[in-house]
Amino acid sequence: MPTSSASTTDSAKPSAAGGVQSLERAFDLLERMADAGGEVGLSELSATSGLPLPTIHRLMRTLVACGYVRQQANRRYALGPRLIRLGESASRLLGTWARPYLARLVEETGETANMALLDGDEIVYVAQVPSKHSMRMFTEVGRRVLPHSTGVGKALLAGVPDAEVRALLSRTGMPAATEKTITTPEGFLAALDDVRRLGYAVDDNEQEIGVRCLAVSVPDSPTAAAISISGPAGRVTEAATEKIVPMLQHVAVELSQALASSGA
Repeated sequence: MPTSSASTTDSAKPSAAGGVQSLERAFDLLERMADAGGEVGLSELSATSGLPLPTIHRLMRTLVACGYVRQQANRRYALGPRLIRLGESASRLLGTWARPYLARLVEETGETANMALLDGDEIVYVAQVPSKHSMRMFTEVGRRVLPHSTGVGKALLAGVPDAEVRALLSRTGMPAATEKTITTPEGFLAALDDVRRLGYAVDDNEQEIGVRCLAVSVPDSPTAAAISISGPAGRVTEAATEKIVPMLQHVAVELSQALASSGA
């Protein structure tokens, strides 16, 4: 009868945090791939992670077999299609977790509250709680828009280096949704400077005439996220902005803390 081995394989080795080390390493590699744009070589992963090449190769082989990573013809590795379903489900859950905080914003401001993520080069709305006013703004959850004409887009891109913002704008173009839409990279980068200085972003009739939006990013969110309120320009005035922005910032911090405590 075979006796059990006293040695522990890498796959079963406990981590310092009490988890499984190989799982932690695999997820770390996936996140590093995402940070690098979704496609990397093994040597790049070894340089950034500090793991030896044989360990990375073994982990990547498993991720490829599971469909979470695919090997390209050029021998580099790319994030796999099986991650899409996980990401979509996680986005829906993120919106669900955010709804109580958005509902509180509606109660405090009287305006429609939204949550949006930066997904590739686009903004996607993942949650909304509508205003109780008869005249109110409505954005369909799941709607995708270009970032340059939205408050949430400005709030999210304010945390991105200017060179990366320019590259994004060159890929998407800057079509005008209204006559007030910013349509030049220089103008948009100047607007991002304002966001960094003020701590919030404004869409002033830039996505839709007659509508103003105020937005802030969710600090330390597990994925780039922003919350906003939107309403008729006649209600979301400069005077109202002074009252609404601190509410937005406070709720964003609370939401960030809730996401951190939930392990999202």
